[in-house]
Amino acid sequence: MAENDKVKEKGVVPNHVAIIMDGNGRWAKERGLPRVYGHRKGGQRLRQLLKEAKRLKVKSITIFAFSTENWDRPRKEINYLFSYMEGFLSKYKNELMKEEIRLRMIGRRDRIPKTSIKKIEEIESLTKNNKKFFFNIALDFGGRWDITEAARKIIRDYEGKRISRSQITEEVFGSYLSLADTPSPDLLIRTSGEQRVSNFLLWDLAYAEFYFSQVYWPDFDVKQFRGAIKAYSERNRRFGGIGDGKSY
Repeated sequence: MAENDKVKEKGVVPNHVAIIMDGNGRWAKERGLPRVYGHRKGGQRLRQLLKEAKRLKVKSITIFAFSTENWDRPRKEINYLFSYMEGFLSKYKNELMKEEIRLRMIGRRDRIPKTSIKKIEEIESLTKNNKKFFFNIALDFGGRWDITEAARKIIRDYEGKRISRSQITEEVFGSYLSLADTPSPDLLIRTSGEQRVSNFLLWDLAYAEFYFSQVYWPDFDVKQFRGAIKAYSERNRRFGGIGDGKSY
């Protein structure tokens, strides 16, 4: 029996995987190529791993595609990233519908190129009724921004007498966040050897298992992904308790 089939049989596949796809630029630099080649290869890798995640019965993937801090990168690289994303979505939309995948963007929309937002909203509308798999793209996203926005919305609703002070619990606060209608990630994968969250899903990752890979994202293939899922399956998730010796 193949390794990925064993994982599925044990019932220990994470429902929701968050991914920081790190190392595209360094992958290209080590090969004497422009950084954009790394992003292109990384996009191809993403499509492959989304298919594998769905096959393994993962229900949701959230990728950190562009952070609130990434605006400090060279303008040429930023323009390429958004142009590539538009092309990626155009080519991928038929597959999204065929595989019943819902795509959604989380993050700020006011600073992203209008053509990119138009394409994203077109695909969001097209796939909004798909239920088999959820693909979230974090663009111009930051965990601190997400929490700050949630606080602003709660204040607005409090001042509008739509919510009382006593009603503001952790659960209610979480309902104002970008991933409010999605279970929190069970597993965070970060590639390229970096071992930090980098202002990603700060609230949502409170009890996620972390998996750090030395491999750059363009080389993080199906085998590497299965290895991350297998490592997750062997963890003892206690959620603050003493645990029961089981891995899930």
